[in-house]
Amino acid sequence: MDIVLIHPEIPHNTGCAARLAAATGARLHLVEPLGFSLEDRYLKRAGLDYWPMVDLVVHASWSAAETALAESSARPLAERLRLFSARGGVSLFEVAFAADDLLLFGSESKGLPAALLDALPGRRVYIPVNPGVRSLNLANVVALGLYTAMASAGVPMPAGDGSYAPHPERAADLFAADVAQRGGAK
Repeated sequence: MDIVLIHPEIPHNTGCAARLAAATGARLHLVEPLGFSLEDRYLKRAGLDYWPMVDLVVHASWSAAETALAESSARPLAERLRLFSARGGVSLFEVAFAADDLLLFGSESKGLPAALLDALPGRRVYIPVNPGVRSLNLANVVALGLYTAMASAGVPMPAGDGSYAPHPERAADLFAADVAQRGGAK
């Protein structure tokens, strides 16, 4: 199960999605144009030091992403797409997800491209909210959507039991940062 952010605009939302990808083992796809640089400090801060654990793929356009994503499963691409939208569809809690589904999320200000929503109206997924609330924060929707979809599809949850031990790559990064901060190895 993959996370696909199409034209995200706010770096810390994407950083939170990256941290979620690291925590769950989901691949994170970003579809350009992005509203920020991949070197943005807010993006890096929200993802903390988990970036080495993120399986990140950046696509130059939606058509490039479609081509790459279509090759990642024998199932037809259109059957794997789940279009998260604040504007109707099927409730997240009523969708039967599959393990190779692709969870698509649009930009914070515009949502998913209208052409994509119009082409696949039966693939829309929404999260119920009270009347008068326009939408939820993108990072929250990605987290809720991914964990719910994983549970629905029977995808194994991460093995962590709440205890913490640094990932080997993360531990090496922390050591390198500590050495750099102290002015080099002594």
